Amino acid sequence: MTRVEMPQKGFEINHSKAVMTMGSCFSEHIGRNLSDNGFRCDTNPFGVLYNPLSISAALRRILSGKKYDEEAPELIAYEGNWHSLMHHSSFSASTKAGCLSLVNERLLSASSFLRGAGVLLVTFGSAYVYRYKPTGEVAGNCHKLPERMFLRERLLPETIVEEYTSLLAELQSYNPDLHLIFTVSPIRHLRDGLHGNQLSKATLLLAIDHLVEMHPAKCHYFPSYEIMLDELRDYRFYADDMLHPTPLAISCIWEYFVEHFFSLSARKTLQVWEEIRRGLEHRPFNPDSEQYKQFLSQLALRIEQLKEKNPNFEVEKELTLCRTRLNR
Repeated sequence: MTRVEMPQKGFEINHSKAVMTMGSCFSEHIGRNLSDNGFRCDTNPFGVLYNPLSISAALRRILSGKKYDEEAPELIAYEGNWHSLMHHSSFSASTKAGCLSLVNERLLSASSFLRGAGVLLVTFGSAYVYRYKPTGEVAGNCHKLPERMFLRERLLPETIVEEYTSLLAELQSYNPDLHLIFTVSPIRHLRDGLHGNQLSKATLLLAIDHLVEMHPAKCHYFPSYEIMLDELRDYRFYADDMLHPTPLAISCIWEYFVEHFFSLSARKTLQVWEEIRRGLEHRPFNPDSEQYKQFLSQLALRIEQLKEKNPNFEVEKELTLCRTRLNR
């Protein structure tokens, strides 16, 4: 393998730091792994977003905490449902009120979460944006509206840098302890063509590199795109569409993430937690046997001890599951 050179380590993550992830579906993968490993994590409060301007707009809305109302230009009716051009289709509803309720509930929880977060992971997917012609604003999600309703353009690195320079100032004012990790999604966008995809990713990489150079104390880079394309080049790391990473590839990138950013104590905690998780996944031949009851009792005790040593470790769901099996 061609090993990917990791950037210089700037700070460490442990379970005392809550993490928000924003951006492409790769943010969903990282967010899920963080939650599964005991971190307090808020993943994509607007749903999946691909381009830097939509991610920035979502973050600014979270910072303001301003609710969407009936007159919000982002809300549109199409094919029997109400959608938000700033949100994933999971926020769509059959009524405007229903859509607003989903959007605003998530917005308020994200606004509160971000104020206490220690890390914001931002994943850029594409430098191409779609402007909604009636308003001229960049859409986070087009909801399969006709293409004629949008103008497509590729952002310049300078545009992204300018947008995020002012956004970073707002983020630091809102939460001075916040660190940002930028990464580029390892998923290629073949709709842009292979050359177009490379131009798009290059635009994102150049913009991130400039931002990290300007703000080395608070901005950091994680090379997920390089790991996928340069190190995990074998097609066993790709799904059937030959574009998306397999669970094995995600696991490899996650291991890099853990090794690079997590503190030594956090990594040791994860080793203990992995043993506990394997115990929870165990399926006995006889769940009512005394031997299995003792096994569950020991498992519950280990979870409680882990929580006692690491008060910020999120284990309530697993502890409840263990006790439920023990008491049935």
